[in-house]
Amino acid sequence: MNRAVCLAGLPDKRRETFLYRTFALRPTPYSSSYPLPSMALTKEQKQAQLTELKDKMKRSQSVIFAHYIGLTVADVSDLRNKLRENKAEMKVAKKTLMRIAAKEIGLPEVGEDLMDGPVACIFSFEDPLTGAQVAFKFAKDHNQVALIGGIFDGKMLSKDEAVAMAKMPGRKELLGMFMGMVQSPLRSFASICNSPLTGFARALSEVAKKKSA
Repeated sequence: MNRAVCLAGLPDKRRETFLYRTFALRPTPYSSSYPLPSMALTKEQKQAQLTELKDKMKRSQSVIFAHYIGLTVADVSDLRNKLRENKAEMKVAKKTLMRIAAKEIGLPEVGEDLMDGPVACIFSFEDPLTGAQVAFKFAKDHNQVALIGGIFDGKMLSKDEAVAMAKMPGRKELLGMFMGMVQSPLRSFASICNSPLTGFARALSEVAKKKSA
């Protein structure tokens, strides 16, 4: 006998637990700001998501698209925390809304071929590299995470370009390299001044001065 079950009044975690126990569905990662994928969105919820996506895309230095399905709730929380520490953020939303949001704020059209399967958006709000770098590093221990593309500087990124972006040295690394280059000549000069040969040369110079006097 078919039974109609109303879950609308239950909190997200209760709904997920019910679905898992009743229909043997595996719990899936989700954001508390978005309803579970199995629940239909109301018009108001869709509009709220669209507004949020447009706002974050406008403020982002880059947007990276990534697969994430298979992560546990604890893994998703860990990834979110690591992104947040680096001024980045991951959001899960309907792919249709992602495409509409990008189009409405004048970003390149996100092709359906790029958005294969469930997709998360990773927004980098300060350094355009951090979101891709954090997700790529996280993926080394969690093969469920995979970069599949993105948007940077008004252009679409392919999967390979997104991965290449993640492998680039970040702002801190570049600054460290620059400081090393600047300090290297000074260190060389200091080492020369402090070397035994330099001291010996100074002593010979002093002897020569005294003889000439």
